[in-house]
Amino acid sequence: MMRRIELERGRRLTPADIVRTGGMDVEVLGVAQRIIDDVKARGDEALVEHTAQLDKVTLTELAVTQDEIEAALEAVDDDFRSAIATAAAAIEDFHRRQVTQSWFSTDESGIVLGQKVTPLSRVGIYVPGGRARYPSSVLMNAIPAIVAGVSEIAMVVPPAPDGSVDPHVLAAAAECGVSEIYKVGGAQAIAALAYGTETIARVDKITGPGNAYVTAAKKLVMGDVGIDMLAGPSEVLILADETAEPVFCAADLMAQAEHDPRAATYLVTTDPTLPDDVEAALAELLADAPRAEVIERSLVDNGLIVICPDIDSALDAADLIAPEHLEVMMAEPFELLGAIRNAGAIFLGPWTPESVGDYVAGPNHVLPTGGTARFSSPLSVDDFVKKSSVISYSLAGLEMDGPSVMTIAEAEGLDAHARAVGLRLALAYGIEDGVGGDE
Repeated sequence: MMRRIELERGRRLTPADIVRTGGMDVEVLGVAQRIIDDVKARGDEALVEHTAQLDKVTLTELAVTQDEIEAALEAVDDDFRSAIATAAAAIEDFHRRQVTQSWFSTDESGIVLGQKVTPLSRVGIYVPGGRARYPSSVLMNAIPAIVAGVSEIAMVVPPAPDGSVDPHVLAAAAECGVSEIYKVGGAQAIAALAYGTETIARVDKITGPGNAYVTAAKKLVMGDVGIDMLAGPSEVLILADETAEPVFCAADLMAQAEHDPRAATYLVTTDPTLPDDVEAALAELLADAPRAEVIERSLVDNGLIVICPDIDSALDAADLIAPEHLEVMMAEPFELLGAIRNAGAIFLGPWTPESVGDYVAGPNHVLPTGGTARFSSPLSVDDFVKKSSVISYSLAGLEMDGPSVMTIAEAEGLDAHARAVGLRLALAYGIEDGVGGDE
């Protein structure tokens, strides 16, 4: 079912061995650009037209009303509300530990240096919707922003065919205290958040995953507005040895594959007998899986089993793939943690399925995909703040560092930079600045 590679001792996995489907389609970029330009030019009118054309929904109002939010809270059952409250509390607790404070230092000469941490004023969060529902995405995007101190959060979500928003999504928003919600999705929603319309005020940053058109639109507006990342298809890598339970491996591969036919699944193992056992378990579990067709296509098209001669080559393969989710199902998972360099989230031990990270563990489930875990991090409180350097020199400090400043400036041919220091010192001590000729 899944493609296999068996590494001989001394051979390493290479980028050519990995097939990924997350590249940006030029045609999709072109469609997204046309939609963005239209929303910039026509505002709300364009939002309504594109929603009618693309989502087959005719909107009379873009904003979700408080009555709709209250009706959603009545519509969901107590078990769901309790589960959402549990997840929200864990997510808030985890992200509060990420908060960075402003800091300042002063040296003997009176130089003050520091960093001022300021929350973003207004952010937009994109929650996938339409025929799907992702209340967990509401929590994962809104709570870090709230913890960071963001004062305004605008949420966009594609409407269902009847023009409503799923009550579970609205209930999750109510749990977070998010009440500014708009029934719009796709590239048009990203354009509205980035540039503003009559109804939707522009934001400073956009976060949250979406389809290919959403991702393309985020790429195109980046620079005019901040974004979190360009998310591709979801992925999981299971790093396993002979102690791994095959049915656990199979279940977790399926859990990722059911997202999307383009989702990527990897099994990297030092046990040559495990792949057959996992595939047997997959066949059994697929027999009654509601999303079996999606799962099977994902496993066949984008699944990869790598059989490694030793743990070092297995770790090397995992780091090359740099997965969004990395599960370590080995005898001593914590002993391997220090050797893992590239992963969005790391799940240690057989009792830690990736599903707990998606919902209730606390760490963020908005993670780098497509190998970008080599240089990117999960969504965090840091994504919702900006940092300003703070510098204050005393005269004694400028006297101490000024000559070095002038020397470097003159070497770069920037006379005015040097003079900005020289003039100050000259005024302070009643002498000519000695830079760039006579005064």
